[in-house]
Amino acid sequence: MPFPFRRKSSDLVTDAVAEANAPSSDPAADDRKGHTPSKRELGQTTPKRARNARRAAEPPPSNRREAYRRMRERTRTEREERKQAMASGDARFMLKRDRGPTRALVRDIVDYRLTVGTWFFAGALIVLVGSNAMMPLEIRFASNILWILLATATIIDSILLCRKIKTLVRERLPETEEKMGSLYFYGVMRGITFRRMRMPRPRIKLGESF
Repeated sequence: MPFPFRRKSSDLVTDAVAEANAPSSDPAADDRKGHTPSKRELGQTTPKRARNARRAAEPPPSNRREAYRRMRERTRTEREERKQAMASGDARFMLKRDRGPTRALVRDIVDYRLTVGTWFFAGALIVLVGSNAMMPLEIRFASNILWILLATATIIDSILLCRKIKTLVRERLPETEEKMGSLYFYGVMRGITFRRMRMPRPRIKLGESF
């Protein structure tokens, strides 16, 4: 005798399948099941995928010259992106010589102070022009004096910079395995480079504590 309130077995099977296929509305349950949302689900897109999407949207080149032009533009764009990332201090794009906390500390030591070596090449150019044989004797003599003063000031300033590097590196990073001679050379070379041309770019201002 059938019961009036008893559901059919076919209805039970249908409900079970629908429940299994229904999306879960509980994020905690998804976490318990080991569900990890992808970047696409989170609305994020990696730069590489974005570039690939733009390339896919472009029509194919009509001839070899057009393909070569696009390849040059793509190479130039990627080079500029790497250069900007390296200048901003992104460790993924830095040269091997610039990586690590010790090198970052040396850059800060150089960038926070005004170095005499910054004007070394500009002064050397003036000396080179003034030492020309066509110049009057007085100008050549003054150029030689300027060269001696510039070289002496650069050497003294470099010695003071190396002492500062040694003190702060041993104080803040005593466990570093970097050789001091390598750090001295790295700091001096950065010190004789114009501030706007330094790579990576200075992250602190002149006189700013770090």
